[in-house]
Amino acid sequence: MSFAILGGILLNIGAFLTYKGKVYEAVIVYLLGDLCWMFMAYTRNDYLGALFIIIGTTFGFLAFLKMRRGEMNKSLNKSDNELSS
Repeated sequence: MSFAILGGILLNIGAFLTYKGKVYEAVIVYLLGDLCWMFMAYTRNDYLGALFIIIGTTFGFLAFLKMRRGEMNKSLNKSDNELSS
């Protein structure tokens, strides 16, 4: 099994967890999938691709930390968000 396939499987698992409302678990699974793709890109000497994956993974990890600390005060319901018109 290649790292691309393993990363794709993890992407599907992450999407399913997101669908079930388990966002924290989904983000961790997405980050594991990103690690697979980083390794795959590096082994294929695609250093620019690996760089972009690393940047995206870093932003994803920072968002995860922000969610865990409770600093994201957004809701999916428009009435719960304080939107100014």
